[in-house]
Amino acid sequence: MNAPTVAEFDTLDTLALDFERRATNKTLTVGVIGLGYVGLPLAQAFCRQDIRVIGFDVSEFKIKELSEGRSYIKHIKDEAVKVMIDTDRFEATTDFDRLDEPDALLICVPTPLDKHRDPDLDYVIKSTEAISKKLRRGQIVVLESTTYPGTSEEVMKPILEGASGLVAGLDFAIAYSPEREDPGNPQFETSTIPKVVGANTSAETRMAVTIYQQIVPQVVPVRDLRTAEAVKLTENIYRAVNIGLVNELKTVYGAMGIDVWEVIQAASTKPFGFHAFYPGPGLGGHCIPIDPFYLSWKAREFGLSTRFIELAGEVNNAMPGSVVNTVAEELSTRLEKSLKGARVLLCGLAYKKNVDDMRESPSLLLLEQLEARGAVVDYYDPHIPVVPYDHDHPEYEGRKSVNWTPESLSQFDVALIATDHDKVDYGLLLNSVPFVVDTRNATAMLQNEHEDRIVKA
Repeated sequence: MNAPTVAEFDTLDTLALDFERRATNKTLTVGVIGLGYVGLPLAQAFCRQDIRVIGFDVSEFKIKELSEGRSYIKHIKDEAVKVMIDTDRFEATTDFDRLDEPDALLICVPTPLDKHRDPDLDYVIKSTEAISKKLRRGQIVVLESTTYPGTSEEVMKPILEGASGLVAGLDFAIAYSPEREDPGNPQFETSTIPKVVGANTSAETRMAVTIYQQIVPQVVPVRDLRTAEAVKLTENIYRAVNIGLVNELKTVYGAMGIDVWEVIQAASTKPFGFHAFYPGPGLGGHCIPIDPFYLSWKAREFGLSTRFIELAGEVNNAMPGSVVNTVAEELSTRLEKSLKGARVLLCGLAYKKNVDDMRESPSLLLLEQLEARGAVVDYYDPHIPVVPYDHDHPEYEGRKSVNWTPESLSQFDVALIATDHDKVDYGLLLNSVPFVVDTRNATAMLQNEHEDRIVKA
């Protein structure tokens, strides 16, 4: 498909008017770069609104699966992908030479931390470089990946302008719109969650607002790129800090013999001034364990420290070690057995319940620390029957989930619940192992019947 032609004298204001018209008429094309947990649902949302989407990814496996109508993400069904393909509104490709075809390019690639816990923008930079080679007048480039304030202006803009010879705000648009995906949450999906957008000029803002208005109930424009980038960090830092607080409360209340879960449940009855957060074995997922470090890193550029955020990070990062210590202590007290040589069943590898996503999962740290202390560890996860490749823990690739049967479970000295998946028979677990260390309150409904076998950690 040939890219639309525009007059050389057209300003971005004029181009924005044409962009808005074609978006409303659903005659433009959207390009989504990165077809993972954020990009694929985003592509699906546009397809549902009869807007043509080209999905770009470097993974030939993903492109092949999608092209043949199969999904590799558990909460997106094969049938949904088949609908996208069969209606001719979606195609997936590894050919980045086609980046001039879409009118809007939405970047949804990972933004991890490097080994020094500093931002790693390699995926963003490579995507931006690929776009810069094909960038044309009238396009809009939107970053959705989590990052620090200033990334769009300081990193992406020079790359896009330098290679293309075009000028942001005059020839093409740059915007930022933070992803707000919550995989496995049946109450929300891409098309039901308001979208924040930020850009540095009114024309760029209008283009960004218009494209997202086609798929979400509310678009919230903010002043500029940096403000929008800060919104995403604020949302996740808010969660990280509050989770750190309840993790610390769990430790303190536990020493006092107080059940923090009962405390939170009772406090939640207050209709104002309190929002419930829940403790766990650590932080998981791509956002919450990582985002605070993006702001801390950027703050140092201004000679500032983020002590409150860093303290919450210390509390949360210490949780896996605290849980492993609890397992060791309970084995010694209950079974007069050392952790070394003990058979431990780790229940749940996913970072949250009812998903197959292992990104930054605390379960991997628990597995690592338990084995480092000599435990013999197996796992059970109904959503992850075989461990996929993980760049931080490649040694676990190919491990298989155990069978959920009395015979299989009875071989273990202790079970450690790290992920509270629904539709797991925890009663069978409690009847099959000597005791259970529960970090998620998954056994709450069985507390009265099995109180002597449940350890809250």
